[in-house]
Amino acid sequence: MAFTYKTIAGESSAEFTDRGSKFIAYAIPVETQEQMKQAIKKYKLMHPKAVHHCYAFRIGFDLNAYRASDDGEPSGSAGRPILGQIDSAQLTNILIVVVRYFGGVLLGVPGLIHAYKTAAQGAIQQNQIIEKKRTQWYKLKFDYTIMNEVMRILKAHHCEIKAQQQGLFCEMEVGIALDENEMVCGKLLNIHGVELVTA
Repeated sequence: MAFTYKTIAGESSAEFTDRGSKFIAYAIPVETQEQMKQAIKKYKLMHPKAVHHCYAFRIGFDLNAYRASDDGEPSGSAGRPILGQIDSAQLTNILIVVVRYFGGVLLGVPGLIHAYKTAAQGAIQQNQIIEKKRTQWYKLKFDYTIMNEVMRILKAHHCEIKAQQQGLFCEMEVGIALDENEMVCGKLLNIHGVELVTA
């Protein structure tokens, strides 16, 4: 099993023009389908006069969470070429949206495939590809009195803290790197009073 994955560092964009039609591609890192839906909505609002808002995304590591949308373009001429660029760069947790302004000349399916592929490729090239550690998410519950012990372990192993509630009892959602998962969980469970469940 791979302990790391490749994704993009932030948002980027690129443009491609062919016979008057303008294709603007946006690449953005996403981790959930909800983030992906919000991003697509954002680009539709940014480009209300575009005739098509085609996209592809891949999320997660089992290669099953993906989608390619042609948004009214001929079947297979937009979403698939965009997804092809994501896969050829071996990326995950990424969404690419390509908006098209029609230039008055029909490009035909080969022309569309080339345009969407080139725009998507440009958006990836304008970005920085980074390697991140795969993490397993857990819910942690513990008494406030042992907060320092818990935090010392989390900081020492660079664990990600997504959510945190503090009171007499503390609750956290933490991401532990897969390659250190067993060791870190063992250390946390060795502290009396720590509850740890998969998120």
